[in-house]
Amino acid sequence: MLVMLGLRYAGLLLVVSVGVSGCQKSSDPGSESPDRQPSPSASSGYGAVFLAVEECSSRGRETFTEVSCTSERAAARVIARYDGKVTEGPSCPARTDFVLHISENRPAVDEDGNGAVPRGYACMRNLELPHPGDPGGGGGPRTVVGDCVYEAGEGEVRETACDGSGAKAPEYRVTSAAPARDACPAATQLYVSLEGGKPVGCAVRV
Repeated sequence: MLVMLGLRYAGLLLVVSVGVSGCQKSSDPGSESPDRQPSPSASSGYGAVFLAVEECSSRGRETFTEVSCTSERAAARVIARYDGKVTEGPSCPARTDFVLHISENRPAVDEDGNGAVPRGYACMRNLELPHPGDPGGGGGPRTVVGDCVYEAGEGEVRETACDGSGAKAPEYRVTSAAPARDACPAATQLYVSLEGGKPVGCAVRV
């Protein structure tokens, strides 16, 4: 996620930009930057609507293809589906593991038979572990309470698994959410922009 953070060091508030895979710009709640997942393939025409809610996809190195959820190839399920650009539409649910960006296409079978699948995005949840979108999972398109981050360079931090299983050890954990920075606990050392009614994540060192 791409988030705006504030670090509190001896009374000094430092605003930094953070990049994490499956990203979102939390300085603008509800917006998300394109992730680097492989592109979905709209050629299978399995369902009446390509990658509709509760439908499943396979996982390939280059593409994702819609398949039956009972198929042994099924790897992830659609938990929300929106038309349009991800930067202009609703945010994916907090438990989303990754986002598939769907480009306009002309498959043999589509929603209304006109030969086009509208541009949109699907919020995906893996059918099996791991679930990087869960709190502390180390990924997903949103930062949520329970997630951990590490300092990745000057003015930058990235999300990582709280259990230490990621490539980098966690340094901060988002322990609570607040409507504003001054509502965070006094022990807060890092501010993370979230979404919703409590848009500030209050984080401490771990």
